[in-house]
Amino acid sequence: MGLFGLFSKKKKETLDTGLAKTKESVLSKISRAVVGKSKVDDEVLDNLEEILISSDVGVDTTLKIIQRIEARVARDKYVSTSELNTILREEVEALLTESGTIDGDSFEIPDTETPYVIMVVGVNGVGKTTTIGKLAYQFKQAGKSVMIGAADTFRAAAIDQLSVWADRVGVPMVKQKMGADPASVAYDTVASAVAHKADVVLIDTAGRLHNKVGLMNELSKIKRVMQKVVPNAPQEVLLVLDGSTGQNAFEQAKQFTAATEVNALAITKLDGTAKGGVVVGISDQFNIPVKYIGLGEKIEDLQIFRKQEFVASLFGE
Repeated sequence: MGLFGLFSKKKKETLDTGLAKTKESVLSKISRAVVGKSKVDDEVLDNLEEILISSDVGVDTTLKIIQRIEARVARDKYVSTSELNTILREEVEALLTESGTIDGDSFEIPDTETPYVIMVVGVNGVGKTTTIGKLAYQFKQAGKSVMIGAADTFRAAAIDQLSVWADRVGVPMVKQKMGADPASVAYDTVASAVAHKADVVLIDTAGRLHNKVGLMNELSKIKRVMQKVVPNAPQEVLLVLDGSTGQNAFEQAKQFTAATEVNALAITKLDGTAKGGVVVGISDQFNIPVKYIGLGEKIEDLQIFRKQEFVASLFGE
């Protein structure tokens, strides 16, 4: 086995370990739901509906999955319970594809003008700062030059935490004092990135939801100001959500997608929770592709999201 094969095997082990609680919960419940049943019928589907909802897939997405399976059962006349997992995997994969999720191979950036600016949004406590640090590490490992902008000037702790990550990864960070204009920090970061020919810029933003209008105005201003330097910045607005919060993550996604044009998701803290189904539900309901998942504390534990591997890990191969 070559180096790439070993690396892929290690990532799959991390994925399987990280999703173990959700998988154990889902598979054991499905096994109980089909006991004594040879074919998929209304009772099995009713039980599956409850299982998916309890795994935080969400009501709307669950109903969509059940309807798709019902259509297959009606078409094929007879579907054995042994086929249920395979069908479930295929339909969940299809939903993720429809929301735009594309399996990436590595921490690469699109072949567009540089710098590639990623504005990172999300409430405090979801792992936003950690995700920025881990992304900076992964992009640097991929041979990219990276710059971080500390535009969450509302909390001194946010600037300090980000500074620790920048030092740890060994990438430059642009910051101002607490209370400074976030758009000013973002402008300085992008201008500095252009001057130093950086490949990737990661902009942290404040995670306050108490005033949606204020949040919308702040994020819009940050965008406008960055576009004075790089006309199509930010090319990516990455919403970070804590997967362990289940339905609360749906509410956060609702708030942030109303405030700004989110076009990528990073779902963190999936290790140690049985709520991994939230990845499927949020991507489907908001029609936003999942790009990264967080599966642990280590700096390497942020992974590129690959739907086939994820679904196989979640529902069993």
